[in-house]
Amino acid sequence: MRPEQLRLALVVGMLMSAALLFAYPVYPKMNTEVIFDDQAAIRMREEGVQEENYQLVLRFSHDEGGQITSNLSRVQDLMQLEEEFLDGSNPQTSWEYENLYIDRVITPFSAWSDAFESRNRSLENASQWANVLLPEIEGGWCGNDATDEEQGAFEATLLMLPEGTNFGVACPAFSGASATQPPATNEILWLVYVGAGENGGDWNELNLWAEKVSENSDYEISAVGVNMMYGKAKAIAEEELKFIIIPSIFLLGAMLTIGLRDWRTAAATIGGVGLVICAELGALAALGFEFSVLDGIALPIIMGVAVDGAFWYSRSSRERDEVRSMLFVAMITTIAAVSLALFSPIRAQRSLGLVMAIGILLDWVLTRYVLEEFYLARRVVQEEMVDSSQAGLSITWAWPVALLVLASIAVISPPGVHVLEVEQFLPEDDLALEEMEDLQSKYVLASSTIAWIIVDVEGDSQPDYESVLNLQQQLGQHPSVISLETGLLQTPMVIGVSDSNEMNTIDEVFEFEEESTMFQDLRMQKNGVTTGVSIAVFIDGRDSDAAMQFSDDVEELIADNGMEGVIGGDLTVGAAAAKNFENTRVTQILLAGVAIFLVALFALRVPIQAGRIAVGAVAIGAAVDGMASIFGGRGVNTALAVLLGMGFAADYLSHASAEHRPTKLDMSARWWAALSSISVFILMAMTAFPPARDTGRLLSVSILFSVILATCLALMHRNDAMDAE
Repeated sequence: MRPEQLRLALVVGMLMSAALLFAYPVYPKMNTEVIFDDQAAIRMREEGVQEENYQLVLRFSHDEGGQITSNLSRVQDLMQLEEEFLDGSNPQTSWEYENLYIDRVITPFSAWSDAFESRNRSLENASQWANVLLPEIEGGWCGNDATDEEQGAFEATLLMLPEGTNFGVACPAFSGASATQPPATNEILWLVYVGAGENGGDWNELNLWAEKVSENSDYEISAVGVNMMYGKAKAIAEEELKFIIIPSIFLLGAMLTIGLRDWRTAAATIGGVGLVICAELGALAALGFEFSVLDGIALPIIMGVAVDGAFWYSRSSRERDEVRSMLFVAMITTIAAVSLALFSPIRAQRSLGLVMAIGILLDWVLTRYVLEEFYLARRVVQEEMVDSSQAGLSITWAWPVALLVLASIAVISPPGVHVLEVEQFLPEDDLALEEMEDLQSKYVLASSTIAWIIVDVEGDSQPDYESVLNLQQQLGQHPSVISLETGLLQTPMVIGVSDSNEMNTIDEVFEFEEESTMFQDLRMQKNGVTTGVSIAVFIDGRDSDAAMQFSDDVEELIADNGMEGVIGGDLTVGAAAAKNFENTRVTQILLAGVAIFLVALFALRVPIQAGRIAVGAVAIGAAVDGMASIFGGRGVNTALAVLLGMGFAADYLSHASAEHRPTKLDMSARWWAALSSISVFILMAMTAFPPARDTGRLLSVSILFSVILATCLALMHRNDAMDAE
């Protein structure tokens, strides 16, 4: 195939891939599923009897303040609101959104209604509290004689009313409570279980509903909780990334125009990188790739990487073949470093690493096979050699000194790794974080998190049923498990298979017994046959160390009971990911160095050059990892920035590693390419979305370190070349 035919085929192919975006638009997601792989959650989605849904939380208070639960008219208002929310009978309060559908709603009042109905009393038809509270229910809903519905109402009251509430009939055993009085509080929570469409859940729709109903009712309603924080993070990320893409294009175009002194070359480069991004997104979307909002961080990075070829072809003094070799080595070493993310246990790292690697490869393909001739045709040929009077023996020390400085940054940086949690995706001053802290201080439900334990059992086996009951009892004795305390008894929050005197197997329990307040059928099934059961355990959501210890202890407990299973949950998996990263981050940097050395050696066939590239890349990686800690804390979010920083180091060092006497044009190409990339990354660093902000900061630093280190290496080669003469 002739070169012009190849260029045409590549351009047409990329245009066709970009056109796929019309048929397969990108809908990025932002939740725990696209951040890390939770094996328990995956199994529940694949084998769970119930369809997958997400727990969202609504917070209610009255516009005029004051009590809600002790005011019967307000209680009945909210019961009516719940009915309208589900049946859509009132347009002012109905649900009318597309990306989420309501699966079920759990409210304290619906649980109370069921509790009163179990004693033939009607909360809906009552005209005063005495109608349902008298005659007195001895022991209340937490007493020994409480019905199943009353026990459920007690659980709902503890979970969805704030601490410090006078629990009244819910549990007269509490100090100051009485069975003749209703619970008394000025705010409550609703649990809303929603399903998401194929394009992923847009949690902001619940915010929209809350705002609409707040305007059309006497109640102030807000959507809160962890999932809503992920929704807020998604909204911030989309807004911020939209904000920087257009300015990045103009800024990069301006830097290219100034550096190259040729607006046509700048326009061709910008057009090319735009085509690369659209082609990649279209092809991946058509193949069913599930994008996360975090993948959007790759777009300005791909733009920043694309400028290398323009400067080296159009601005340097090197020949075509030499530039080809340099850019090829730069491409494969960068991809070698970034590709280590593909083996990460963190799904978000694998996803972002793949998008970056493909983008970097396509950048190189476009530069090498489409734009090369254009760049060379626009080239201004000059031979501006560096003045030999500037050379001195002391410059040979620049390379080792630079390496020592980079190593010192790694040594003095603070230790420690942040746990991967939702707070890392929101600005520090975001009001959602303050509201979450307030919730956690008031509600058991908000201060806890669920650890999911799935054990393999047979649904029709009585021994397996007894083994699960025994396991649940043992789990309840773990110090990390939150317990509901009445003053008379302590109930661990372990929800799984209920203990029944009449049922003998797990299948019988779930088919004939009442479901729990919060969860429905918890069985795992394949082809209608029960193969396992999930157990929800509430643990402290603010203690990651305790979560990791709980996970380790439960693994031993399952093994001791002769059972098999998996453990999951946002905090347990996130904490384990952070621990794994902390234990392997140094190894990851070294492995990236080895990968860079091997691919550089394969391409260059010169061990000394490959060794210099690898050593410099490791030094940059260690320094960038140290800077991550200095900037605010290293974590799983910063790991990919470290690998990419090593890729940039390999890129710039590959330009400088050859035994080539540098010229002013070479120095100009190197520094203008660096400054152009840095301009985009600085723009990223100015965003409010923490992953984009942190990545922008670290990549700006890594490019700066890399270009300085590459300059030091090039100056050392200058002396070597001149000494040889």
